[in-house]
Amino acid sequence: MDHITRRSFLKKAAGAASAAVVTPTASSGWLGIDKAEKKNYFESEFGISDKLCRKVLSKALYKGGDFADLYFEHTVRNWVILEDGKVNQAYSNISLGVGIRTVKGDQVGYGFTQELSEKSMLAAASTAATIADTNPNKPAGEFAGLKTDNYYPLERLLTSVTLESKLPLVQSVNDKCFELSPLIIKVNAGFHDEQKRILVVTSDGVKADDLIPRNYLFAQVVAEKDGKRERAWWNIGGRRDFSFYTNNIAGSVSEKAVSRATVLFDAVQPPAGEMPVVLGPGITGILLHEAIGHGMEADFNRKGISTYATMLGKKVAEPFVSIVDDGTNPKLLGSINVDDEGTISQKTVLVENGILRTYMHDKISAKHYKVEPTGNGRRESYEHYILPRMRNTYMLAGQASPEDVIKSVEKGIYIQDVSNGQVKIGEGDFAFYVSQGKMIEDGKLTSPIKDINIIGNGPKMLQNVTMVANDLEMAQGGAGSCGKNGQSVPVGFGLPTVLVKSMTVGGVKA
Repeated sequence: MDHITRRSFLKKAAGAASAAVVTPTASSGWLGIDKAEKKNYFESEFGISDKLCRKVLSKALYKGGDFADLYFEHTVRNWVILEDGKVNQAYSNISLGVGIRTVKGDQVGYGFTQELSEKSMLAAASTAATIADTNPNKPAGEFAGLKTDNYYPLERLLTSVTLESKLPLVQSVNDKCFELSPLIIKVNAGFHDEQKRILVVTSDGVKADDLIPRNYLFAQVVAEKDGKRERAWWNIGGRRDFSFYTNNIAGSVSEKAVSRATVLFDAVQPPAGEMPVVLGPGITGILLHEAIGHGMEADFNRKGISTYATMLGKKVAEPFVSIVDDGTNPKLLGSINVDDEGTISQKTVLVENGILRTYMHDKISAKHYKVEPTGNGRRESYEHYILPRMRNTYMLAGQASPEDVIKSVEKGIYIQDVSNGQVKIGEGDFAFYVSQGKMIEDGKLTSPIKDINIIGNGPKMLQNVTMVANDLEMAQGGAGSCGKNGQSVPVGFGLPTVLVKSMTVGGVKA
C-alpha cells in the first residue's frame, strides 16, 4: 500500500470508527488494521524499515549513550455503555506514535512523536540523545527478530468486532441485573476492548513485535431497600478473544454485581482493633500487589526507597510462603509475550520458601544488580519511559484447606474484596476499604460486613502470614490498572486463602 501521513491515517481511522459506532453494520477493515498477520505490520503500514530504525537509533546515540531503543505503538480502544437499557456512550480512541529512549548509566533521555516521519523521529531521537555528551555510539548492523510464545492468541481481531456484535451482550447484562432482584433500581452495563500493536527495536540488535488484546464486560448496579441504597460493580475479562464473552459470562457478571449489592443490606460493622484477618482467594491479591509487590520492584530498591532494599537472600516470610510475578499466564490481564524494551516474558520467583530471591527488573536495574532482566520493563504508552512494573503477581498455594484456615480463627474478619487503597511504597504502610467480607465467629463465617478499613504494613503483614490454603485463584477481571510515577499499566493478581494473625481493623468501638 502507499504510505500515508499520520494526519491522514487518523482522519480516516476516526471516520471509520465513528461509522462503526453510528452504523453497527459498518465494516471495521480500514487501512489494514484487521490483517491477522502481525509480522512487519509497522513496515507495511507506515514504512518503518530496518534501515530507518538504524538511522534513528544512530541519532539517539550520536552523543554517546550506552544504549537506545525505539517503541512503536498503534492502539485502538472502543467503549460501549448502556444505562438502564439505553446506549449512554459509544466511542473509540486511537493512539499512534513512537517513543525513543537513550540510556547513559542509570540516566534516561526520552523523546516521542506522533508523526512516524523520518524528520519527526530524528528530532525526537536528538532530544533523547542529550542525556549523554561523549563520542558517538553505533547501533547493531542487523536486527534479529525475537521468537516468543503467544499467551493471548486471537481467533478474530478485536477491531473487526462490530458494535452490532457487542450490543446484545451488554443488553443481556443489563436485563439480567434487573431480572435477578426487584431491589435493583439502576444498571450501567458496558464492554471495553483494546487492541495494541507494538514494535520494539533496540540498539543491541533486538527486534520484537506483538499484538496485545485487552477487554472486559462489566455491570454497575444500585439497589434500594427500605429507603437505603447500596452500590456494587463487577467485571470479567483479560486478554481475551471476543468469543469468550458468551451468555454465561454475561450472566456471571450480572449475578456477581447484584449479589454484591444486595448482600450489603444485611451487613454489620465489626468491632475495631487488632484481630486475625483471613484474606479470601482471588481478588484480595490486590493487597499483595499494592502493599508488598511494589516494594519488590527493582527501582525502589536500587534507590534505597523500599524496605526490601537490604533483604535479598534474607527471610521475609515463613517457609510456606512463596510469591511470583508471572507474565506467562494465558489470557490474564498482566500477561505479556515480550516486555516494552524487548525482553521475553517469564515467570519470576520473588520469594521462595520465605526467602527474598530477586526483584522485578528492567534493563537498567538488571545492569545495576548484575543480573538478567526479568521482563518487567513496562510503560503506559509510547509517550512514557520504561519502569520496572508488575505483571501477574500472586502467592503460591499452600497445604492447608480453606476451611481449616477459617476454623483456626475464634474471632476476626474474612475479606472478600478491598478497594480505595492507599500505600506508602517505601515503608509499605497501607489502608484499604473493605468492600466485601464477613465476620468470623467461633471458626465460622457469619454476618456480612461493610464500612470498615484495614490498616497495616506490607512487610509486617507478610511476616504475619501464618496459614496458606491450597485454593489459589487469579482475579479474572480486565479493568484493573496499576499506577506508578504517573503511568498506568494493566496488571493481574491472585491469592489463596491466607491467614494474617494480626491486623488493625477500623470498625466500630468495641
